[in-house]
Amino acid sequence: MKTKSILIAFLLSIGLFTTSCNSSDENEGDTLAPIEGKWDIVKVGTSINGVETLSDPPQNTPGCNHDYIDLKINNTLVSGDYSSTVSPCALTTQSGTYSRGDSKVTLVINGASTTYDIVNLTLSELKLKNGNAISVYIR
Repeated sequence: MKTKSILIAFLLSIGLFTTSCNSSDENEGDTLAPIEGKWDIVKVGTSINGVETLSDPPQNTPGCNHDYIDLKINNTLVSGDYSSTVSPCALTTQSGTYSRGDSKVTLVINGASTTYDIVNLTLSELKLKNGNAISVYIR
């Protein structure tokens, strides 16, 4: 009887151990990173047949801060564009709104709505894709 009790206790402890040590591969790579914050654009490019070609964004004026989007917690946004056309590194901003789904974000600026797939979202990087166009932002 004592052997039977020990065997039952042993089997129960193995069951508890395997349950507590279960690695959930289905959640691997998931991130709980917030999309809210100021994101500087650092790369743009395309993805054709799964091959990405990225380069420095032509909209970033050399010698100036990077253009950005600032996504606020209340679903408003500010888009910042640095340009030296009128004066060195002059900042022009536009306001808008955004909405986020599980894997998409829609930006609305000046009444124009654009929906992007969220390819990557971490605490430091946001990669968006619209068709074949890719934009990479950092905080």
